[in-house]
Amino acid sequence: MTSETVQSIALMLGAGWASGINLYAAMLTLGWLGASGQVDLPPGLEILANPMVMGAAGLMFVVEFFADKVPWLDSLWDALQTFIRIPAGALMAAGAAQGLDLGSAGELLGLVLGGGLATTSHVTKASTRALINTSPEPASNWAASFTEDAAVIGGLWTALNHPWLFIVLLVSFIAVAAWAVPRIWRLLKATGRTLRNWFRKPAATTTESS
Repeated sequence: MTSETVQSIALMLGAGWASGINLYAAMLTLGWLGASGQVDLPPGLEILANPMVMGAAGLMFVVEFFADKVPWLDSLWDALQTFIRIPAGALMAAGAAQGLDLGSAGELLGLVLGGGLATTSHVTKASTRALINTSPEPASNWAASFTEDAAVIGGLWTALNHPWLFIVLLVSFIAVAAWAVPRIWRLLKATGRTLRNWFRKPAATTTESS
């Protein structure tokens, strides 16, 4: 397996994974790297270097930058982005797969893997944010958002420059996500039950008093 093939595989996987976290940061990062000549994007991703596409991605990145840092608004934004990040991640990975020279089989592989990775990273992000929102202070939202932005940019850079390292880190991420997400949802359900019971007690007390 040549280094170019490994890089193409890492880019395909990275594009899908990054899109599930912050699609617009992923588009802007790859577009800027391609437009500046730092990397040769595969034909399916060359459109990302188009100035109009970069401008639109930049505008949406700014919108997400602020929406992603407001408690509860970030979870609403994640819910809306479910219908955008996952299919876009599949398409981004399919475009990156054109660098493998496998024809339609490569693009289908990219669609499947990209969609799966975008779903995994999106669900992990949305679940983590929902858990963070149970805390009243906003600092954790800001910290999580900045960490996610840095992970997308750094992850794509690593995929292009150190593909084997990225693949190892991606496998580790998937393993951690598979372990953590079910536990996060169980914790969220327990928190929801606690809140429901807490709100029911005053109502019961009022009824007894009357």
